[in-house]
Amino acid sequence: MVNATTGGRQSGTLRALDLWYHVMARHVRGTAPDLTSRQMALMLEIYLNDQRLHTVRELAATLNLSKPVVTRALDAMSRHGFVRRKRDEKDRRNVYLHRTVKGSTYLAEFAGLIREAEMAVGSAPDTSPGTAP
Repeated sequence: MVNATTGGRQSGTLRALDLWYHVMARHVRGTAPDLTSRQMALMLEIYLNDQRLHTVRELAATLNLSKPVVTRALDAMSRHGFVRRKRDEKDRRNVYLHRTVKGSTYLAEFAGLIREAEMAVGSAPDTSPGTAP
């Protein structure tokens, strides 16, 4: 665990890393599927930006990834039941990605881990540049 301090207070960078460590350690100890960083970024893009329909092409452009990389990640996420593909009935060339209840539950539980980690790490004051002592 990152536990370095500056003048008795945790620096902003180390605090952020400590928070991330707490979240990831709790996550990997659990039973939920372990997504890669790319898969998690794709999942968050789909779930947090739900005002539009998502396609492989759009996700690849947004995250600066190749379409084959996005397709492989979506294949894994589909196997977990986190996203669903649906072909456009009007233009069968288009395949849209949709959220699922299972994916929503996964992200809600992950958000809970973040909140727990914030409480655990949050007791150390932030000494990032621009913050009051």
